[in-house]
Parts: sequence; C-alpha cells; structure tokens
Amino acid sequence: MDLQNIITKDKINNYLYRTEEAISIIKKAMPPKRSLLYDVAEDYLNMIECYFNDANTFIEKGDYINGFASLNYAYGWIDAGARLGIFDVGDDDIRFTLAK
Repeated sequence: MDLQNIITKDKINNYLYRTEEAISIIKKAMPPKRSLLYDVAEDYLNMIECYFNDANTFIEKGDYINGFASLNYAYGWIDAGARLGIFDVGDDDIRFTLAK
C-alpha cells in the first residue's frame, strides 16, 4: 500500500498542528488597529479560522479528505496574507510563503 496517497491520522494531525501554529503566529502579526490593513487582516483571519474550524469538524467525524481540504484552504489564506504583507511574519519562510 502506498501511504503517500493516504491521509493518515498522523498526517492530518501534523497538518492541524502546523496550521494552528501558523494561526498563533499571525494573530501576533496583525497590523496596528489604526492601519488601513487592519480590517483586511481581520477578514483574512476570519476566513482562516472558519476553514480551520471546518477542518476540525470534518476530522472529528472521520472525514479526513474534507478536513485536509479545509486545512489547505486555511493555509492558502495564511500564506496569501503573509505574502501580501497583511501579516508581519518577518523572514519566516519556513512556515510561510514569502518569495517574490
């Protein structure tokens, strides 16, 4: 059996952990409340948290496929926000996609 094509419990837990870690980082990387980007950052964070919560719901039901998909959507929003500079993640190009 080719385990690269299977979403195992260990694999999904790893993605959950990495996404949760990234969310924790970007919550500390929000622009100042007086910034024009603050509202955009809040909107991004809302989308990220909604997809993350959806992922948890799917995973709790044993639906790893939709859970994995939701985690990927959440991380897409995270990376978009980091790459656009909405979230100031410094030079952390390990957890975030920052390349020009």
